[in-house]
Amino acid sequence: MLSTAVPKAGPGVLVSFLIAGLAAGLSAICYAELASTIPVSGSTCSYAYATLGELAAMGIAACLLLEYGVSTAAVAVGWSGYLNTLLHDLFGFELPYALSHAPDSVSDAGVRGVVNLPAVVLIGLCALLLVRGASESAAANAVMVIVKLGVLALFVVIALTAFRAGNFSPFLPLGFSGVGAAAGTIFFSFIGLDAVSTAGEEVKDPQRTMPRAILAALGIVVVFYLLVAGAAIGAQRWTDFEGQEAGLALILQHVTGSTVPGIVLAAGAVVSIFSVTLVTLYGQTRILFAMGRDGMLPQRFARVDPRTLTPTFNTVVVAAAVAVLAALVPLSVLSDVTSIGTLAAFIVVAIGVMVLRRTAPDLPRGFRVPGYPVTRC
Repeated sequence: MLSTAVPKAGPGVLVSFLIAGLAAGLSAICYAELASTIPVSGSTCSYAYATLGELAAMGIAACLLLEYGVSTAAVAVGWSGYLNTLLHDLFGFELPYALSHAPDSVSDAGVRGVVNLPAVVLIGLCALLLVRGASESAAANAVMVIVKLGVLALFVVIALTAFRAGNFSPFLPLGFSGVGAAAGTIFFSFIGLDAVSTAGEEVKDPQRTMPRAILAALGIVVVFYLLVAGAAIGAQRWTDFEGQEAGLALILQHVTGSTVPGIVLAAGAVVSIFSVTLVTLYGQTRILFAMGRDGMLPQRFARVDPRTLTPTFNTVVVAAAVAVLAALVPLSVLSDVTSIGTLAAFIVVAIGVMVLRRTAPDLPRGFRVPGYPVTRC
């Protein structure tokens, strides 16, 4: 994400993170209210169906499929870069450029990409885990999230040892327009907020746990994003971020003069990005399940495996579609397209809160948007 956002805003990307975080935060409190009021699978699609009707639900479903499908592909493409870095540092070789990059990519040596094979493999592994069952997926994801936070904390601590205040001057080299452009790109990073709400039927006491999970996730994400971005820019000039693959690992190698910290970070990234892919892939399968149950898709999408209780057909369909995107589309294109779907979903959730407050004011709510109606705007 830094390799695409920092070149647009320079050190001002910190402001971009705050803007994106504020926008996502306002949406998060709307998600928290609806998730506690309508605790079902399907996230925004189900909320739109309950508050705005089937036509609106169909429209937002298309945006959600775009959001989750493209974001999963984008994360998988980023994973490919870290995997190559890890292989190079550990074993002294990398996967061929042609087999680890999309067709539009060209290396410094003039080699063109053909297919991003590692990204396809990652999506296949996540699909297999999801087919096995939700409890197995949740346990694996919990471990990977802990690894992710630990690795990011390690990066911040080491990068700050090479902190240079001069790297933040000028703070806005490309003006406020660059800050806005970067905020639009960063916005896609907050997709996990609504992914939490897709599990409404698979958690205990959703009226209480869903709002807490959504708001806690927002706070942790914003804090870590700001710390990582600040430490990264402090350790490396903003002009050096463009085009970097596995950028955080490279920064640690430059700071320490050793490959060991970079190897640890790359290994952690390989594990943690797996968890992100797992969550976004999971979210899309549950959206399709809700659409099938509500009659917006064939009933086959609403079927679950009698043994694992997972929508196996949905998982296979989603994995196949996302694998094609990850294999053939560059990361920069995927990131920008994802933000469009995310923004549409957030807008519909805000409208849904207003509609439900008018049509069902006495409906039990485990969480209410504070400062309503001002904050829902």
